[in-house]
Amino acid sequence: MSPSGAEPGTPMSPSGEEPGAPMSPSGEEPGTPMSPSGEEPGASVSPSGEEPKVSRVGATLIIVVGLAVAGTVVGALWAWLAPPIHGLVALTRRGERITASLGSEADHWFTAAALLIGMLAVLAVVASVLLWQWRSHRGPVMMAALTAGCVVAAAVAAGVGALATVWRYGNTDLAAAPVSEEHPVHYVVDAPAVFFGHSPLQIAATVLFPAGVAALVYVLAATATARDDLGAWPRVETPALTTDRIWTEADVPPVAPSSPSL
Repeated sequence: MSPSGAEPGTPMSPSGEEPGAPMSPSGEEPGTPMSPSGEEPGASVSPSGEEPKVSRVGATLIIVVGLAVAGTVVGALWAWLAPPIHGLVALTRRGERITASLGSEADHWFTAAALLIGMLAVLAVVASVLLWQWRSHRGPVMMAALTAGCVVAAAVAAGVGALATVWRYGNTDLAAAPVSEEHPVHYVVDAPAVFFGHSPLQIAATVLFPAGVAALVYVLAATATARDDLGAWPRVETPALTTDRIWTEADVPPVAPSSPSL
């Protein structure tokens, strides 16, 4: 027995700890190193520390279906806000039926279509910002789902809006207009148009424009992110790069190269 009462086979350090279990200055065992964020190096977890409960396929379906429902709401709201076109059907002296818009009512053909484009663009921006907040699923798959969902939303909004305006204002049948020689003029109200024209290119531009806006907003958000994995799950730790620079002490100025002595 030693004078202190401890066995010689188990020497103690001055602090009363066994030398076989060294501790780091922070009180952690060196056998379990931790990263600066408090995560184990071998574990790949999201910033929230949990694996997402919704799979990537399920998230894609949620986005497309959610945007389709939002497109229905946009189409109904557009049908309520879009201005109709007041016009008339007239009978000429030669017995021909013609139609015309009253005053500046013809401008509403353009105003109604532009209103739908603007509402779909707002929907695309809001959807992009909200989808970016779904951190665990950030990436190209979600961007593809966003653009596809915006195309579906635009098509649904155009279809719902066209049906709602026709139900509200009806169709102007030029041949069925009650005009005669005694009453050569009949006033009508035309439903607003969802497209700028009837050509396939004009229809495609209206449907694809919101998808382009959504993709642009999502790309800008991704560009502004410092992390290569965009903070998505699984998290990828980027190793720190080392350089060959030699730094001097704070109080010692760097030594400049001197010219050779003559």
